[in-house]
Amino acid sequence: MKKLLLGIAALTLFTSGCGAQNNQKRENTKTQKEMNTIALTKADFLKKVADYEKNPTEWKYLGDKPALIDFYASWCGPCKALAPVLEELAAEYGDQIYIYKIDTEAEQELAAAFGIRSIPTLLFVPMEGQPRMAQGALPKATLKKAIDEIMLTK
Repeated sequence: MKKLLLGIAALTLFTSGCGAQNNQKRENTKTQKEMNTIALTKADFLKKVADYEKNPTEWKYLGDKPALIDFYASWCGPCKALAPVLEELAAEYGDQIYIYKIDTEAEQELAAAFGIRSIPTLLFVPMEGQPRMAQGALPKATLKKAIDEIMLTK
């Protein structure tokens, strides 16, 4: 597992730090395709993203579309600044991607498993290949470029 996590950490794209947002559940109505960020617990992560307990040496994404995972904390200023940007991106990309949020204070074991040392930390998870990490409250344009190039391969 350590080799896997070190490999993921080695793919770090950017740097800066801290994090937070209100946990919100995904909404999907017939008249409006607006998507919200989705709060994840460790149990959810193991079912929807990757079961690193059963498969500690190999990354195997379990989702049906690419995902952006935000590791944050409610006390973090940069995380609070990033939160509305992620909500906008969730609405803009609609059902093309998932945008998950993991509260590092509530999910310390999950944060430790991914070596999260600075928040916000973002994990870009494409359908195929290895995920990539970025740290800090990145500008919306940078996030869109990363989503398009890493997750959607545009």
